[in-house]
Amino acid sequence: MSVQGWLVDRQTALRALDRHRPWAMDTLVAVPIVLSSIPNVIEKPVSATIATLVLLPPLYWRRRYPFLAFLAVVVIDLIEVLLDVGVGAGVILLVMLFGVASRGSWRSLATASVLTVALLTAEIYFLGPVTETPTLTMSLALGIAVAAVASGVAVRTRRAYLIALEDRADRLEIERDQRARLAVADERARVAREMHDIVGHHVSVIVGLADGGAALARSREEQTAEPLRLIGETGRQALAELRRTLGVLRGEDADPQLRPQPGIEDLDRLLPSIRGAGLAVTYSTSGELHTLGKGLQLAVYRIVQEALTNTLKHAGRGAAATVTLTACDGEVRVTVRDNGRGGPAAPSHGLLGMRERAAMYDGTVTAGPAERGWLVDVVLKEPS
Repeated sequence: MSVQGWLVDRQTALRALDRHRPWAMDTLVAVPIVLSSIPNVIEKPVSATIATLVLLPPLYWRRRYPFLAFLAVVVIDLIEVLLDVGVGAGVILLVMLFGVASRGSWRSLATASVLTVALLTAEIYFLGPVTETPTLTMSLALGIAVAAVASGVAVRTRRAYLIALEDRADRLEIERDQRARLAVADERARVAREMHDIVGHHVSVIVGLADGGAALARSREEQTAEPLRLIGETGRQALAELRRTLGVLRGEDADPQLRPQPGIEDLDRLLPSIRGAGLAVTYSTSGELHTLGKGLQLAVYRIVQEALTNTLKHAGRGAAATVTLTACDGEVRVTVRDNGRGGPAAPSHGLLGMRERAAMYDGTVTAGPAERGWLVDVVLKEPS
């Protein structure tokens, strides 16, 4: 590793230590100051020891209260000069000046700079021991003070730059997520438009043909009028649900004129259309079904709808089905049994949909051949 790389690693380690354990860095600053004051403590044990102990607390305050810590050190430094007890207050004053420059307000920094110049002038020219070259001493002291201020301002600038970079990164991440959501919304809207154009068109044609056929059958007094009417009514319901579902895909607000999601009471409107399609259905209930939640009622409705649709497809002509709903002890049991030829040879989309809905309510699905025909038995649990 090169010297430059080693220095960068050490600098990174020190910054991490300063960020996570600031008291450790403050102690590292305090140790050499305490060691340098040992000769004065030996010469003047009481006054030097007191001065050293008094100087240490501001080192630990400087992060939270930089300007107050600076003022405390200024006062202690003046007292040391007047009592002729030198225990490193000047060095700590530079540390405090650096802290004000890096963490304090700009007004505090200006005030601290003026006080530093005034303190140095008083100590070098009036209060401290007389030197042969006071101007040179003053220049050196001012140079060190300026270096401390410049270092603190550099740290402040770097900290502000890092904060700006983090803020920019956060904004870019938010913008990226927003673009992703917009892309998903656009794709959903496109799919909704395609479904509406394709499915909606064909279902509308079916409804129109069924209405026309029903009108013609009524004029001829034929028995096919009622099945054709039911086909048209079913098609219109399918179109209404299609539009509601596509509205969700598009992210649109629900149309207040559209019906809410179906529940158990809507089975009374579903079953006549199933009977009109040629399947004899017997329907019975027990328990307080009306107290079930809307989501659970929707799941029950869809399960019955899918089970009867499969029966229509696979049971054959002349088949009959029995639908039983039972609510008890926080559970609802849905049983659909038919006496037809059987169910689908492979798992259908309807059966998969039943299992998905049952999983939402911690339920179980049993679907398979019975003694005669096909049985669908689903148990759903009311959410606690």
